[in-house]
Amino acid sequence: MGDALEFSDIYQEVKGSWNDGRLRFSKQHVVFKNIKTGKVDSIPAAELSQARWRRVCLGQGVKLTTSTGHSYRYDGFREGDFEKIAEFFRAHYKVELLEKDLCVKGWNWGAANFSGPLLSFEVGDTPAFEIPLASVSQCATGKNEVTLEFHQNDEAEVSLMEVRFYVPPRDATVFRDNVLSKADVIQATGDALCVFRELQCLTPRGRYDIRIYPSFLHLHGKTFDYKIPYTTVLRLFLLPHKDQRQIFFVVSLDPPIKQGQTRYHFLILIFSKEEVLSLSLNMTEEEVEKRYEGKLSKNMSGPLYEMVSRVMKALVNRKITVPGNFLGHSGTQCITCSFKASSGLLYPLERAFIYVHKPPVHLRFEEVSCVNFARGTTTTRSFDFEIKTKQGNQFTFSSIEREEYGKLFDFVTAKKLSIKNRGFKEVNISVHYDSDEDRHDAYLERMKAEGKIREEANDSDDYEGESDESFNPGEEEDDIEEEYDSKASASDSSVEGGVSDRETKKRAARKAKVLKERKPREKKQKDGNAPKRPMSAYFLWLNASREAIKSERPGMSVTEVSRRAGEMWRELGKEQKEVSQGAREGDCPATVLPPCLSFSTPSSMTFYKKTFSRGSGGASRLEAKVAWLNPRAFILYPGQLIQTPPVSHSW
Repeated sequence: MGDALEFSDIYQEVKGSWNDGRLRFSKQHVVFKNIKTGKVDSIPAAELSQARWRRVCLGQGVKLTTSTGHSYRYDGFREGDFEKIAEFFRAHYKVELLEKDLCVKGWNWGAANFSGPLLSFEVGDTPAFEIPLASVSQCATGKNEVTLEFHQNDEAEVSLMEVRFYVPPRDATVFRDNVLSKADVIQATGDALCVFRELQCLTPRGRYDIRIYPSFLHLHGKTFDYKIPYTTVLRLFLLPHKDQRQIFFVVSLDPPIKQGQTRYHFLILIFSKEEVLSLSLNMTEEEVEKRYEGKLSKNMSGPLYEMVSRVMKALVNRKITVPGNFLGHSGTQCITCSFKASSGLLYPLERAFIYVHKPPVHLRFEEVSCVNFARGTTTTRSFDFEIKTKQGNQFTFSSIEREEYGKLFDFVTAKKLSIKNRGFKEVNISVHYDSDEDRHDAYLERMKAEGKIREEANDSDDYEGESDESFNPGEEEDDIEEEYDSKASASDSSVEGGVSDRETKKRAARKAKVLKERKPREKKQKDGNAPKRPMSAYFLWLNASREAIKSERPGMSVTEVSRRAGEMWRELGKEQKEVSQGAREGDCPATVLPPCLSFSTPSSMTFYKKTFSRGSGGASRLEAKVAWLNPRAFILYPGQLIQTPPVSHSW
């Protein structure tokens, strides 16, 4: 038998959800690695006290119990794995792997057995179900019942909210105390080790006081408070800003902190490098030395970001990740880009990419399927960097400066990430990047091809423009062969070749979208001297009938008069409306003058435009308006007399 056993497609149960990953049994540790988050859980082999093999929903499972009372459940094994695992445990862990199934009778009465941080409900001597007390968020008692509430897991499709136990009244308090002694209920008891005042936080946004406790940190803001256990901290990052004056401190959380329906998977703090702090821990020198083994001291001073990161590293017991050897075109360790609708910074790290800050994104190289360099959608001076994960998700970082392409391409190639648009051929990148023509560049080739299409489109436009100018439909009509002409099929091959070439150019022109500039429309200036448009037949009738309507009921408002007039107009017959229409066409009775001077008021805007327009030898605009307003006037011009046929009216 080898020194280790490794199994893939194994599931770990965490707060009601199954996390897919890989499980490895070695001589010193039992290690499980979550595929989705990359989180690694390690159990020292010396702490294993019990091992159980049982049938579960996902096949066969192993339950491991440590000497401290914690239990771990792994499912997804096959029946044939039992002998192999049992022999390995016997040889290296000195622990027997025993088979023990759960009770499936469906009884809801039995005995509650507290074994360390585990509550087991047993029917007879067989457990029916087990509750890890670390999943309990609150415990309340009634007269004869105890209610257990649980932490919610966003990854679980169905969540168990609470469980109620009927307990005799004399035992309810004892039951509750046993649960709360091992439950994961965060209570701020005692004084904080230290407090950082008014720290600027980008996610969640605002300024918070951070109180550091031995097992959790407390974010206290003006509106919201968050309590973050150190066990939920996954990774720590210290990232310099591009301006070299600020620095980000990023805390990755799993599970995330919650505020309503919002989930914050990252806690992002931003510091100025010039801020300095003197810090004193609320502990004695002996306690600090004993608990943190030289990682911290009672009195410390230095830049604020160093103080915060140093304290967090000691309490969380995790390494702080900083940028590696990558340097962009501007000499910084990050790239300015946009993700979705926000602008931010992309940091290529040694084992991952991280984007700060809205929304924060962390992509490990081992979960990346391929990357792609795509042409920018808005301008040719930038490009997009696309990352596709093995789960099928795609992240597009856009608006990256063209000068960053060579640096980022070198980095991706050095990390041996698959490049989608490079093809299957290996590219020699050891040449200088001063000239784009010295190396094979997929992005550059695409740009050149599109430029060639644009040139062909411009040539085809010039060719078509010359042929249109020399073509006269009336002169050489007989020489043009239509599609239905029998002579059309007898054309030479040279003509066919020319037509095919022309069609090819037209197709290329269709592919290249050339936007033509639109000329702004000229607004027509309104003639201030022009007469007003004539009133409609309804308004002429209303002006004549208004006093009669008011006399029906004195004191009517304007709205009531209009409403009553509308009702009366609808009741009028067709002949009465035609009378009003006739009055509208003339606006007033014709003026009786001598036959040689017969003149009536202009009845349309057309008469005004034709007779009194400038440049037509007619009257000026002012005189036209006078003629319009004074129906009894007539105008005699030198050499001509304005005379229109009389219009009869019915009043």
